[in-house]
Amino acid sequence: MPNFVARVLICLASLICVASMAAAQDNYPSRQVRLVMPFPPGSSTDILARIMADQLSRKWGQPVVVNNVVGATGNIGAATVYRAAPDGYTLLFSPPTSFATNAALFKNPGFDPEKWSPLGLIATVPYMLAVRGGFPGSTLADLIAYARQNPGKTKYATAGLGSTIQLAALEFGRRANLNLLEVPYRGAAPALTAVMAGEADFLFDVISTSIPMLKDGLIKPLAVGSLKRSIFLPDVPTVAEQGLPGFRAVTWFAIAGPPDMAPALIEKINADIRAILVQPDVIERIRGIQMDPAPSTPAETYKWFREEAELWGRIIRDAGIAPAD
Repeated sequence: MPNFVARVLICLASLICVASMAAAQDNYPSRQVRLVMPFPPGSSTDILARIMADQLSRKWGQPVVVNNVVGATGNIGAATVYRAAPDGYTLLFSPPTSFATNAALFKNPGFDPEKWSPLGLIATVPYMLAVRGGFPGSTLADLIAYARQNPGKTKYATAGLGSTIQLAALEFGRRANLNLLEVPYRGAAPALTAVMAGEADFLFDVISTSIPMLKDGLIKPLAVGSLKRSIFLPDVPTVAEQGLPGFRAVTWFAIAGPPDMAPALIEKINADIRAILVQPDVIERIRGIQMDPAPSTPAETYKWFREEAELWGRIIRDAGIAPAD
């Protein structure tokens, strides 16, 4: 009899716990939500994070505050969320660093990218291969020919070791069998400035920051890294259609939570994110910063994380980049 009573009490406790969790999710959020962005304010990434925070605040009737937690190539901010309680009140807004690249670039980034609770993709934006304004050519074939005529002298600008700007250029050079000279800078903005000034011949950069420079002829677009042409540069062909089939260099942004979030909570937050991303005014605001909304289910988001981690991980390994401590 005592064992029977004990089992009944355990079952009752479990039911109460489940009911309490369900009630908490039904009432979510009942207070401020912290949206951690692991890079400095002012960038297009930060602008997108604040668009989403504003929309989520409106939808939830609770403040959603962007918190820039900067350092270690995004690892400090990501690790902060990874260690947080899985209750939905501390979420991560990040580009691929936290989900696809840093696990291959660092021995211990402070998180396991396979254990994030995927809450949804937000937007994608392709990289653009752009050359200096005075470059003697206007196609990818022209750049490849120029690089082969000037082995070890054709310069490409990057944002430093492990940046996706660098990785895209390394993959391009490997696929085209080119001997290129890397010129690293402290960030994407200085790298773009270097190409505009003629200090480097080309770079890969996201179109959201490069498009404004096209109007003045300071740089020339030769190709985009997406598998399909960008709606923002419809006349610029892809790298793939110019002789390197399958080449893909796209950056993207997603929201995720700590490991072990309840499936019902994941589904709720994801449904709200997707509802926001199909609103015409939100689409207009996101496309206004040259990004394309990318609503997705949790399963689709997780699959995207895995595919991108495999892609960038292979590029990192092929380039011989050893994980940092």
